[in-house]
Amino acid sequence: MTKNRATKKLKVMMLGGLNEIGKNLAVIEYEDDIVIIDCGLGFPDDDMLGIDLVIPDITYLEKNKEKIRGILITHGHEDHIGALPYVLKSIDAPVYATRLALGILQNKLAEHRYDMYPTLECVQAGDTVKLGAFTAEFIRVNHSIADACCIALKTPLGTIIHSGDFKLDLTPIEGEMMNLARLGELGNKGVLLLMCESTNVERSGYTPSERTVGASLDNIFMRNKDKRLIISTFSSNVHRVQQIINTSAAYGRKVAVTGRSMLNVLSAAIELGYMDVPEGVLIDINEIKRFNPENLTVITTGSQGEPMSALYRMAFSDHDKVTLGPNDLVVISATPIPGNEKLVNKIVNELYKKGVSVFKDSSVEVHVSGHACREELKLMHALTKPKYFMPIHGEYKHLAEHKKLAEYMGMEPQNIFVSEIGKVLEIDNKGARFNGTVPSGRVLIDGLGVGDVGNIVLRDRRHLGEDGLIVVVATVDTDDLSICSGPDVVSRGFVYVRESEELLDEIKEISRNALQSCLDNNMTEWNQLKSRVKDDLSKFLYQKTKRKPMILPVVMNV
Repeated sequence: MTKNRATKKLKVMMLGGLNEIGKNLAVIEYEDDIVIIDCGLGFPDDDMLGIDLVIPDITYLEKNKEKIRGILITHGHEDHIGALPYVLKSIDAPVYATRLALGILQNKLAEHRYDMYPTLECVQAGDTVKLGAFTAEFIRVNHSIADACCIALKTPLGTIIHSGDFKLDLTPIEGEMMNLARLGELGNKGVLLLMCESTNVERSGYTPSERTVGASLDNIFMRNKDKRLIISTFSSNVHRVQQIINTSAAYGRKVAVTGRSMLNVLSAAIELGYMDVPEGVLIDINEIKRFNPENLTVITTGSQGEPMSALYRMAFSDHDKVTLGPNDLVVISATPIPGNEKLVNKIVNELYKKGVSVFKDSSVEVHVSGHACREELKLMHALTKPKYFMPIHGEYKHLAEHKKLAEYMGMEPQNIFVSEIGKVLEIDNKGARFNGTVPSGRVLIDGLGVGDVGNIVLRDRRHLGEDGLIVVVATVDTDDLSICSGPDVVSRGFVYVRESEELLDEIKEISRNALQSCLDNNMTEWNQLKSRVKDDLSKFLYQKTKRKPMILPVVMNV
């Protein structure tokens, strides 16, 4: 029995959330049992043309779906629950989450169709759940959304602590502070592995309390009584929205909300009792014309510069209810996620052109992070005293810095594992080591298509976007080896046809010569004809224009 136990291995792998911000998904496996922690989405990079969302590749989970005992959710942010509506179509496993996360998730699931509606189990901080060989305990932490938890997963080989996203807030807006005592108890009993978020590891000190934003908001309202206030923040930051509503009520303002995700989260939070809105303060966005602008606050999405968000549409005069002007003050109550700075600046520049006043976090303290800074991360390490450590949730620079911090806290370098997506950390009674990989990567979502757009399609989109398209259409008779009609040329995104007739005539001539040459040599296979046209035109156009448009020959037989 002891010998058998010694050979059993605990496997820990991340299918997202390493070397990137977003699409967090952890997999813990022991023998015939698998537990998933979080299942988030990411947003597309600039080079992912036309892509709406990015989710983790779950090929490994689909192959082992009969082993999956449950999906544990730490909190209700998109990067932790956003992929669930897609994943639950191919994996039938119960989802365990706190009330607010479940409320937001139910709104998301309503937009999809399922053969069998997913099983959703509501838990709260302090609850434990038995999942095969595992027992999961939800432990309260503070974050920028209510009801956030970290998870202590008891396994046959020891306890794994997964921090989720957290910070230490001694004066939270609602609820209690992070349960440090329970983390300390677990640390004293012995923690096998700590998986801890790394987002703010480069920032020294502590993350300020959410309450500091309240004082800044009060100051803004007091000094701008003659302006309409448009405040943009993360839709999921229920505490921030609550503070904006409270301050608006205190200054006699009505509050209107715009932006789909903001409305979804707000309705879930109010319905579940996470927000308390004074009677008569909230009005429909359609009613704003009935009130004087200085008596209004508009809460909106778009703090990250998202091109289809409500704030973006306001800035570019495309919002059907809100028109901005010199009597408006826009407050962007968020810090741009790395990579979004250009998008945010684009909106800010457009707002200034309209004469709108703009407050950003860099000039006024209207945002605090929801993530732990260095001193709070040190506290997590000191309380849990893990045997092994894996930094998670961050780009490579964050993971590397977190490794240094763990070493500073006294951990041996060989017990710290900076992993990659798909890499398997294997732990047994003899120690821990990396051992192999599982299928991993990203699945791109474009409209209703999940995974049908890959690298080749993206390459084609990039090619079309950079150099345009030329279509050559010709009809041939393969019996008497002659060209019956054409070639005709259609150009899109390459040159303006009316000003390039000479070039288009040359393209026709080269295409005709290429086809005739093939026919003269009795080459009548369609692929041969198309390849010859494509090759000859590519060489000519590159010599002539130093461009490489996509060339699409269409050759038909009579």
